Order: sequence, then structure tokens, then C-alpha cells
Amino acid sequence: MNSRLLSIAALGLAASAMAPAAQAAEIKNIVIVHGALADGSGWRKTADILDKDGFNVTVAQEPIISLADDVAATNRVLDLQNGPSLLVGHSYGGMVITEAGNRPDVAGLVYVAAFQPDKGESLIGLASSKPAGSMNIRETKDGQYLYLDPATFAADFAGDLPKDEASFLAKSQVFASKAAFTAKVGDPAWKAKKSWAVVATNDRSINPELERDMAKRAGSDLTEIKASHAVFASQPEKVAAVIEKAAKDVGK
Repeated sequence: MNSRLLSIAALGLAASAMAPAAQAAEIKNIVIVHGALADGSGWRKTADILDKDGFNVTVAQEPIISLADDVAATNRVLDLQNGPSLLVGHSYGGMVITEAGNRPDVAGLVYVAAFQPDKGESLIGLASSKPAGSMNIRETKDGQYLYLDPATFAADFAGDLPKDEASFLAKSQVFASKAAFTAKVGDPAWKAKKSWAVVATNDRSINPELERDMAKRAGSDLTEIKASHAVFASQPEKVAAVIEKAAKDVGK
């Protein structure tokens, strides 16, 4: 074999050796999808930690008009990313990332106190299968949207947050359409991609047992955190640690 052929062979071997390393590279784009009854501003503390640690964080502000519209809003944010992304969903946001996560540029999924549906399941169907604590959900006058009574928001949603923070979440909550809560998902992305799940053990919005069951069914890497449904705001360091671990491990 002449020197030119030897050089080509050596380059081929080097490329082969580098391929697994490239696949295992840490994901740097984190796209967060907030849940119903709270907008993305509550994720500020977690996002700041991720930013400080070198991640490119974007919070998708979905309208919660319909599941299809919310998936479309998430897709528009994913379109802006340079390279693959890790999708993070809280509560209803888990329904959204289960659909949006089928995109080829989504590397993995992180469910934070979230619904993790299988094909044909809806939020309302899952929530009623294992009822959680008392949720003072009210209807708007037109009967089309739902919201959480501000007077009981702290106890139902954010019992471990300081009073002023829980009060702001109540004031800035995003009303959710009934259509979004009754929509059924298609093929779930977690069947084809790695997933991680955080169970909030003091959750009064989603039954923690339901969170565990959905995570186990999906084969998700499971972490339990003693916190309310607003675990992303009350335990930002622990939630950020799960997201960072997922970003590092997704390519392995």
C-alpha cells in the first residue's frame, strides 16, 4: 500500500473513532414548554442556572388554545435553534413535548411534574384516572376556558413558594382552553427517544403516583423531588441538575 492510500486509511480510521464522540456530545439547546395555569416566567431561576452553565435556553410561550396550536408554537421556537435541542415540559407542557418531540432535531425529552401521555390519551383522561388534591378550577363566563382560583392558587399549585412569588404566579396565570385539555395525542415521542422525568412528591395538581406510573411506562430516567407542582420555581437547582444530566447523557 502506497503512502497516499495509507493516509486515506488513517483518515478513515480517525473519522470512525471520532463518530461516537460526536454522537455523545452534550446538547446545548434547551427549549422549555410551560404548563397550563402558569406562564414561562416562573422558569426564570432554572433558566438562569442553565444559562450560567453554558446552555442556550429558550422558553416557548404557548397560548394554550389547542394542543395543535401549542405544538406549532413550540415548533416555531425549535426552528430558531442551531443544532439539536432537549425539550423540557411542565404539567400540560408534557402533552406538547410528546407531540413536538417527534421532530428529528429533538434529541430527548424531560418531563417535570408533567403529563406523559401514550397514543390516544388526553390530559383530562389521565388526570381523572388518579385524582390529585383539591384543585379549585373555575370556568370563564363563556365556558370555554379554565383557570385556578387566585385565592387558593398557592395551596393548590405552589405551596412551597414564598407568598409573593405564588401570588405573582396566580396573577400571571394563562387560562387554558377546554379543547387543549381534551385533545388526544398521536404517536408519543418518548417511544423513540430517551426521556427523563421529575416527580414532585407534594404535587396537588397531578397525583404523584400518576407521575410515577407514566414515567415508568415510558422507561424514563426518574428523579423524585420533595416539592409542589411548581417544583421548577421552588427547587430550581434540582430541576436544572436533572436537565443538565439529560443534556449530557442523551447521546450515550
